[in-house]
Amino acid sequence: RKEATENAFSSDLLDIKEKGTYVCAGCGTPVFKSEHKFDSGTGWPSFDREIEGNVAFDTDYKIGVARTEEHCAVCGGHLGHVFNDGPRNTTGK
Repeated sequence: RKEATENAFSSDLLDIKEKGTYVCAGCGTPVFKSEHKFDSGTGWPSFDREIEGNVAFDTDYKIGVARTEEHCAVCGGHLGHVFNDGPRNTTGK
């Protein structure tokens, strides 16, 4: 909830391939499904869509430019930022 970012390639979740649901570390709300995970090459777990209604979005200017921040819609826990690098066949971008 402190909106800190872990170091790239340090997450235990990065290489998990098993089917399942990713939940908010703060409150356990389901936020992403494994079938929507992809390798963005950034070093952070990446998903091309959220579980609708469980993730909220805000604009973040902390580094001087506008970025879309995503957080748990229930407890406000920081989940990361949204970038336009998802798979074209699912995001349409």
